[in-house]
Amino acid sequence: MSLIAARKRIFAITISVCAVCGICAQNNAVLRADKPGAAVRSTMYGIFFEDINFGADGGLYAEMVKNRSFEFPQSLLGWKSFGQADVLEEGGPFSRNPHYVRLTPSEHSEMRTGLENEGFFGVTLTKDSLYKFSAFMRAPEGAGIVRVELCNPAAMGETQTLAEHTFDVSSPEWTKYTAVLKPDADVKKGVLRLFVEQTDRNRPVDVEHVSLFPGATWKNRPGGLRRDLAQALYDLRPGVLRFPGGCIVEGTVPSQRYQWKNTVGPVENRPLNKNRWLDCFAYRLFPDYYQSCGLGFFEYFQLAEDLGAEPLPVLNVGLVCQYQNDVCQQIPLDSLQVFIQDAVDLIEFANGSTDTTWGRLRADMGHPEPFNLKVMAVGNEQWGPEYIERLEPFVRELRRQHPEIKIIGSSGPNSEGDDFDFLWPEMRRIGVDLVDEHFYRPESWFLSEGTRYDDYPRKGPKVFAGEYACHGEGKKYNHFYTALLEAAFMTGLERNADVVEMATYAPLFAHVEGWQWRPDLIWFDNNDCVRTSSYYVQQLYCQNRGDRVLPLTMDGKSVAGLEGQNGLFASAVSDGDDIVVKIANTGETEQPFTLHIRGLKKSKPLLHLTETRLSAADDAENTIERPDVVVPVTVTSVIDVSDEWSTVVPARSFIVYRFKH
Repeated sequence: MSLIAARKRIFAITISVCAVCGICAQNNAVLRADKPGAAVRSTMYGIFFEDINFGADGGLYAEMVKNRSFEFPQSLLGWKSFGQADVLEEGGPFSRNPHYVRLTPSEHSEMRTGLENEGFFGVTLTKDSLYKFSAFMRAPEGAGIVRVELCNPAAMGETQTLAEHTFDVSSPEWTKYTAVLKPDADVKKGVLRLFVEQTDRNRPVDVEHVSLFPGATWKNRPGGLRRDLAQALYDLRPGVLRFPGGCIVEGTVPSQRYQWKNTVGPVENRPLNKNRWLDCFAYRLFPDYYQSCGLGFFEYFQLAEDLGAEPLPVLNVGLVCQYQNDVCQQIPLDSLQVFIQDAVDLIEFANGSTDTTWGRLRADMGHPEPFNLKVMAVGNEQWGPEYIERLEPFVRELRRQHPEIKIIGSSGPNSEGDDFDFLWPEMRRIGVDLVDEHFYRPESWFLSEGTRYDDYPRKGPKVFAGEYACHGEGKKYNHFYTALLEAAFMTGLERNADVVEMATYAPLFAHVEGWQWRPDLIWFDNNDCVRTSSYYVQQLYCQNRGDRVLPLTMDGKSVAGLEGQNGLFASAVSDGDDIVVKIANTGETEQPFTLHIRGLKKSKPLLHLTETRLSAADDAENTIERPDVVVPVTVTSVIDVSDEWSTVVPARSFIVYRFKH
């Protein structure tokens, strides 16, 4: 059914588009605002978080100490020890993180015992800012003294120490000690040091779960999120937050799969997990890439709430990464029940009353109100019959116990091909609510897929474009031209809002010293972050989502870069009484166009025009050093456009026009 056959409205708009030759035929694009189409859901544009590129530990999760509980397979990876520092695992305070370090003072007054932590690509400190240190310590043989220091090993002054605090550790019981440290200088590659001081009896001190956080975190939550990175997410105004990742949900082997139950409760007792990306790419290897799970499912739900976004968790379907394992290495079907129960229990954790087991844990963590979970994905980008035979029992059980929850299935890792063609009919047969499509594709694909969803069936499962990004041909890094093509492609998502209900760019974060995959939406180092041109495309869509599609055609066809459309892609929505038109000009020449408006009430002409333009050279990119090379520019005009309004869409530009009464 054509979108033009929808509901009545009070006006019609005609856009006349010309090529930039001297005398040329008019290309008339018609926008029918008197007959608005599908509703645009609040979840239409959102974000996908995966712990890749040090996106969690070393990134969004603001913890500054690497291997804080000494649980890495090499217990002191991330640490340097000096003097008599021994790793023990009997008698620690946390059952799922048993290791701790015993620091025994030297018998010589001029010899030191202690630990030094390198942080994530350095411990980066800002002069006069506050940092919150904590550690669990005990004195097993009587009182001891521990000194903590923030240091700059490369300092040229008389001392490396920027801030310090001394603890008298007097109890034989494990006790949490805290201090606030204020460095007196900036340092990018600093370290955290702990010394056990010599006393008259050289008594040892045991140390566990050593932590350092910035004093200012997102929402000022203790042990929270890095403020600038969370703010960048908030500024997007996303409608949905998919977490905790894609491939990391699967893991390389069953024991390393992501298990949400290990990521809730006290952070000190959340067990370490090997990150699936640790040794995935031998050519970009980070052998110290583990997950402390301090950023866990409670924190993800809380972040979604903070952002005003719907939470969308992804759960393991009973398959480890199919790229890394064949069928015979997979989890057997008769072991599937624990995975299904994890899904059922997660709904209880998110939505259950405080009288339930998992709802009570949520309340104990500080959130008695439910998180209002509505949808979950079962599996990441699985494929083949082995996926179907595992997904079906999930769907049956979730439909039986929680019919209110929407279920997302997968169309596999590719945007077309045999796996894709096999899975879509299976998703319809099983009866999932949405199908997750992924496409990391080159420029030519994005230019050719503007009408991808125009002919999709209007009944049955909807589409979740769960991972996508334009990968430049020979330029696989964030630059403006690929962002422009993403903007062009997204006009097709918007135009087909009755088919596409969600879309999330991926990946989200990348540390400039720790990336394994690019392009990414937001890059950062230990001090700063940079919002890419792709970020600003996503932001412009999120902030101008609107409420209903307004059909927009040129010679009866979608404006989707088709032959004769001069590289133009366009879509339109209503936003209350406003009209929002998004146009991407992917061509190398400017495109003049004229906007004719018919059917407006004469008493309410459209008088205000806001134009937000994103335009730059093809290779332009934002970097840590130059973060504002590509940024949107907004101008507002007060004009009477009740009869006609004309402008020119510059070459290589994405523009959002908002007409207001």
